[in-house]
Amino acid sequence: GWLFWRVMACGRLSGVSKRQVILFILCACVCQSGAETLRYSLPEEMERDSFVANIAKDLGVPLSQLAARRARVVSEGNEQLFRLNQNTGVLTAKESLDREEICPQSDTCMLVFKIFFENPLQLIRGEVEVRDVNDNSPVFPEKEMVLKILETSSPGSRFPLESAQDKDVGINGLQNYSLGPNPHFSLAIGTAKDGVKYLELILQRQLDREEKGELNLLLTATDGGSPPRSGTAQVRIVVVDANDNIPVFDRETYEVRVAENSPLEQLVVRVAAADPDEGSNGEVRYAFTQTSERSRQLFRLNPTTGEIRVAGKLDFEEAKSHKMVVKATDGGELSGHCKVNVEVLDVNDNAPEIALTSLTATIPEDAPPRTVVALFSVRDRDSGDNGRTDCSIDGDLPFSLTPTFDNYYELRTNAALDRERTAEYNITITATDWGMKRLSSQESIFVQVSDVNDNAPEFTQEVYTMSVTENNSPMLRIGSMKATDADAGKNARVNYALVRQEGKEQPEVSVSAENGDVYILRPLDYEKVRTFEVTVRAADGGSPPLSAQAVLRVVVRDENDNAPVLLHPAPDSSAAGELVPRWAPSGYLVAKVVAVDADAGQNAWLSYELAKATEPALFRVGLHSGEVRTARAVTERDAARQRLIVLVRDRGQPPRSATATLVVALVDGFSEAHLRVSEEAPAPEPDGPLTLYLIASLVCVSALFLATAVAAVVVKVRRARRSETETLPTFPTTATESNASSLPRSYVYDVCFAAGTVNSEFRFLRPLFPCFPAGLPPGPGQQRSSVCS
Repeated sequence: GWLFWRVMACGRLSGVSKRQVILFILCACVCQSGAETLRYSLPEEMERDSFVANIAKDLGVPLSQLAARRARVVSEGNEQLFRLNQNTGVLTAKESLDREEICPQSDTCMLVFKIFFENPLQLIRGEVEVRDVNDNSPVFPEKEMVLKILETSSPGSRFPLESAQDKDVGINGLQNYSLGPNPHFSLAIGTAKDGVKYLELILQRQLDREEKGELNLLLTATDGGSPPRSGTAQVRIVVVDANDNIPVFDRETYEVRVAENSPLEQLVVRVAAADPDEGSNGEVRYAFTQTSERSRQLFRLNPTTGEIRVAGKLDFEEAKSHKMVVKATDGGELSGHCKVNVEVLDVNDNAPEIALTSLTATIPEDAPPRTVVALFSVRDRDSGDNGRTDCSIDGDLPFSLTPTFDNYYELRTNAALDRERTAEYNITITATDWGMKRLSSQESIFVQVSDVNDNAPEFTQEVYTMSVTENNSPMLRIGSMKATDADAGKNARVNYALVRQEGKEQPEVSVSAENGDVYILRPLDYEKVRTFEVTVRAADGGSPPLSAQAVLRVVVRDENDNAPVLLHPAPDSSAAGELVPRWAPSGYLVAKVVAVDADAGQNAWLSYELAKATEPALFRVGLHSGEVRTARAVTERDAARQRLIVLVRDRGQPPRSATATLVVALVDGFSEAHLRVSEEAPAPEPDGPLTLYLIASLVCVSALFLATAVAAVVVKVRRARRSETETLPTFPTTATESNASSLPRSYVYDVCFAAGTVNSEFRFLRPLFPCFPAGLPPGPGQQRSSVCS
């Protein structure tokens, strides 16, 4: 190799041709094969296929010879680290070389290879030195070294440390150590007999575990590379304790807030006390001290963790804050204290409270507006907006609320009251707070309105019509008058009384002052009094009293207490006599029975019937007219004297009756003779015109009378119907006024002649009526007949 480099150098210096040099080298190699070695140097960590050497050039072998002689590189060992390119003669590293991996235990790293030629066979030895590169930092066996040192150790004490290792060699290997600055330790580096360096920590100042129970030191190892590389390790110094410290809280006072609606087991605060000691000396347990029993019930302290949690229902209104003292005790019975102040935050959990201070349970209805009815206060035990309240009245009531002072309110009237419309009020007052979730409460106030006499009595009717049957018993109750008063109590107590009218007789009725019952004082007679009216006053018991009036109309009903009264024939006279000619045909008017009844209505309706007769078949009586007529023609066989009894009966219940007796004489001659003469020869008419005038006048008068009678009947019928609609019919006051009397409604005229005359001269012409006894006046509408026997 030395020859190779010398030859190459000489060739460059002397300018010998390259061919000559190569030939010379080949000859030398052939002659000295196995004796020379090629040596190269290569830094580690070169890239793959990095250039190592130009073998062809170094050996002076033409490139063609490399290929022809099939030159190749053979490395020692199983792994081939190099590659020879036969075309270029360049030797390259197949992989990146790592000196620490290839030569881990050697300061120098030499790789041996051989160049092998064939034809002729030749073997050339080569060496490649892999130079160290500072690619490794010093490394400590452990990243952290833990030393336990008693805090009572004296200064100067030594504590060995583990040394660092550096895979690099030479100047790139480990050169020095350094220790981070600290007040307690220093670093000493020594060399053992085998040349290995060792480290020791030297205690410079005594340790205090309570001051610092653990020290962390940074130990650095540095190599000599350029740039230098270093490695570090943590040296943790654990100071072994002696119980010379008490637990100390991290805060002297803990200030916390918690809502009053916090659920059970909610964490309030966690107190922490530190004890620098170790072991049982540093184990701390917590407990309450100087704390009220109520706070102990509301909060629970975990003796191990120091957690304080909610154990009861917090109430802001009960206590706004809680003060507690917590004691921390270590295993050596040393203890420390801290204060815990818990402020309870208000939550809107209390509804307003309404408290009545005064109440006027009864108020008069004439109380003026703004009258104070009640005074009450509203209190909400919450705070802030949760404790602010509003008050209102439910419904549309004549009351209002007026705030006064210190949450007091006045309940006042704001309109006129009327007890008759509303006698009592149930006033509901609602108080609502201002919380986010508004709470409210209600209070009911019952107020009664007392009565004032502001209403007069009122009758249920303006006119009360009552009826009574005549001949009543005294003090008969016939009905009741009713007046009501909207007031109450004595103001509504009604008294009744008759209103006396001056100049009038005392009324026939009496009204009960208490209940308005109407009584008839004495028996009444329909025939004297048919109706009467009085005025009744109803007055209340107020002061001054108020009153009202109504009219009481009493109608007297008729009773059948009067029998028919005969007007013709008179009942106190002897039997009435009537003359009937023998030639009288059937239906001849014999007489007329006239009767009246003082009653009214059907009690005064009369009917006539023939009760008894000498010859009943000869005569008949009109049922309603009372006319006695012949039922057949009179014959010679009939007795000359006939006696008739006519029964007059009313329609009352029970009916009343009377009888009339008639004596009828059947005569011959006077009437027949005069009639026959008048039929055979008419009478001379010297007075013909005068008679005609008289007849015409009589007809007019008769027609006028008939019209008047018909009008009277119509009026009576209408009055009867009107009285029937009033349930009490009215009737004529006397029998002569009754439309049911037996008086005739037509006139019957007869012609009378002087006895013994044969001429036809009229003597007079007028209605024919029955004869009445002397001294007895005819009835209403009746005239005395001109022919009476």
